Amino acid sequence: MFDTRDRIALFIDGANLYATSKSLGFDIDYKRLLQEFQSKAYLLRAYYYTALIEDQEYSSIRPLIDWLDYNGYKVVTKPTKEFYDSSGRRKIKANMDIELVVDAMEIADRIDHMVLFSGDGDFRRLVEAVQRKGKKVSVVSTLQTQPPMIADDLRRQADHFIDLATLQSRIGRDPAERAARMAEREAQRRQHAPADFEDEFDDV
Repeated sequence: MFDTRDRIALFIDGANLYATSKSLGFDIDYKRLLQEFQSKAYLLRAYYYTALIEDQEYSSIRPLIDWLDYNGYKVVTKPTKEFYDSSGRRKIKANMDIELVVDAMEIADRIDHMVLFSGDGDFRRLVEAVQRKGKKVSVVSTLQTQPPMIADDLRRQADHFIDLATLQSRIGRDPAERAARMAEREAQRRQHAPADFEDEFDDV
C-alpha cells in the first residue's frame, strides 16, 4: 500500500476523526500518528482541519491545536457560524470541506499518495480528482460501527481503505493516560466560570 519512496500528505478532518475514534472507544495520540506515517513514506505535509468558536473563553480544543501547530502539523481553522433554526433553537455550523479540498488540489502535483482521515461521502469527488492526476488515495475511517462511519461511495472510490480500528494499537493513547487527563480537565473546568462548550477534541 505504501512505498517508502512515495511523498505523502495527510488530510485530517478533525471532527470526523474525533467522532470515529470515539465510536471505537479510544483517543488518538497525534504524535504517534505522525510517527506511524513517517515510518511508511516521506511525509511532506500533515494538515489538520477544525472549526473554532471565537468568543469562547476556554475551549478544550485549544491546547490540542497549539500542540499540533508546534509539532509537525499544518493546522487550518475557521470560526464557526451561529444561527437559529425555524424553531428558534441556536445552532452552530462548522464545515471545513472547502478548505481541505483547496489544499489537497494545490499540493496534489507534489505528492504521490494522499491519505484522507474522513468518512464523509462529500469527499468522493475530491478523491476522484486527485486520482485523475495519477495519485494514490487512501481513506482512513471505520466499518466496525453500526452504522459504519464511512460512506460506501467514498470507500469504493479510494485506492485503499484503512480501518481506523486496525491502527488503534499504533496510534491510540494509553487508557491510563486518558483517565489522568480527564481528572485534569475536570479541575480546569471548575476553575473557568462559564460552562465549557463540548468541542470535538481532548487536550494533549
